[in-house]
Amino acid sequence: MKTILLAACFLLLAAEAQAVSRYDPTRMSCDRVQATIARQGAVILRYQSTRVPGLPLYDRYVRDERFCNAGEVRARAYVPSADTRSCMVYVCKRPDFERRFRRRFLQD
Repeated sequence: MKTILLAACFLLLAAEAQAVSRYDPTRMSCDRVQATIARQGAVILRYQSTRVPGLPLYDRYVRDERFCNAGEVRARAYVPSADTRSCMVYVCKRPDFERRFRRRFLQD
């Protein structure tokens, strides 16, 4: 029984890891990138850095905060696409409360 339960747990972990699709946004229009994220909820976009040749960049981009972990919020980000250098998308980030505190209370 323990073996079956352990095997089921591994299968669930493997299925969850396969759930997020991966795309190259530089081969898609900005509208298509945004539509893909809206349709799937969360995707991984992978593309080459423009500042450092040969350096691959990637992140998980989401439709809304329901796809973020607890304590994270949706933040605006930009990726290159086939038709524009900066296509607006969203990522999950932890809020930076310290920076907000400094800006709000420590201004002269």
